[in-house]
Amino acid sequence: MRPRFRAQKALKSLLERYYQNLSAGNRPVAWCSSAGPVEVLRALDFEVYFPENHAALIGAKRLGSQFIPAANQEGYSPDICSYTTGDIGAYLLGKTPLEVYGLDTVPKPDVLVFNTNQCREIKEWFAFYHEVFAVPLVGIHTPRNLDELSPSLIGYLKASWEELIRSLEVISARQLAESRLKEVLSLSDRACSLWQAYLETGERKPAPHTFFDDIILMAPVVVLRGTEEACNFYEELLQEVNGAKPGQIRERLRFYWEGMPIWGKIRYLAELFDEFGISVVASTYCHSWAYSFQGEDPLESLAVNYASIFITRSQAFKLKYLMEKIERFSVDAVLFHDAKTCPYNTNSRFGLPEKLRRHTGKPYLTFNGDLVDLRHFSEEEFRIRLEAFVETL
Repeated sequence: MRPRFRAQKALKSLLERYYQNLSAGNRPVAWCSSAGPVEVLRALDFEVYFPENHAALIGAKRLGSQFIPAANQEGYSPDICSYTTGDIGAYLLGKTPLEVYGLDTVPKPDVLVFNTNQCREIKEWFAFYHEVFAVPLVGIHTPRNLDELSPSLIGYLKASWEELIRSLEVISARQLAESRLKEVLSLSDRACSLWQAYLETGERKPAPHTFFDDIILMAPVVVLRGTEEACNFYEELLQEVNGAKPGQIRERLRFYWEGMPIWGKIRYLAELFDEFGISVVASTYCHSWAYSFQGEDPLESLAVNYASIFITRSQAFKLKYLMEKIERFSVDAVLFHDAKTCPYNTNSRFGLPEKLRRHTGKPYLTFNGDLVDLRHFSEEEFRIRLEAFVETL
């Protein structure tokens, strides 16, 4: 078994301070999509809340079965994103897992800000709260299936960001200072660079951490991106990982996880893979927050980074990306999570796994599951299929 990092204890108090600040009422609150324009919001002095993080917590606490039916009764299909139905259902029932951080309700928004890069349904999700709270809903509409970002596309995206900023300046009654935006971007870049360096330690044999550690430790790069706190956390984490000794880690095989986490089964899966001597050494999901905010033009840097994430790219780009990760992390096999309610973050439905096998010779296992709705995942079935798969390797 891998030892737990001290940083995992520090994370709880860090997140508690973050949520307490959200509920203090000292500054206006913006709700933001996870791969959204958080740097602009922080530069305009908003406190920033992430409903996707709340939905992941609902999943981790296994509360989806309680909350999702309430959203279904309001007409939200059980086939749409379970982040959306889990979160909306929790609101309709007046419940939240944020109680663990001392909050009895989610913070009331002053504005709702989205980017459709991560998921097209985020706009419909936020539209529910737009009606509930009667606050502005603004955002960026990012194209998908991109090979490369052409100058004309970058121009379109920059214009979209400029329009968003104008709207936020009116809403906040503040002018966005370029110097402040560059300062926040520098902090984001630093945190993302440290996060990337931490993930790259997974190249070691045996890997000092796995996907199931990473999806917990990634919280600051999501909710505290653009702050000193995130940088400090990852500096300490990286120092700890670099100083750690391998111990008694049994690593027979190295896997790559493609797709979303199954939040309510993190511990089960971590223990199961450890039983088989499998290290899940890398993932598309965790690498998605390793942005690089460089260059003199902050808006172009924002536009390019947030339009370049894995989910917005073409099948050809994704194939090349996965091939590089397989080689870099010495991967033996790939896991493709076919998430029932998350087609936008599922990459096993249009031939990509088989193309990857043909190019790399690496076998793959595709399995059914979901982010929050655990009705779509069977422990027994997964164990049987994993055991049979490992026997072929």
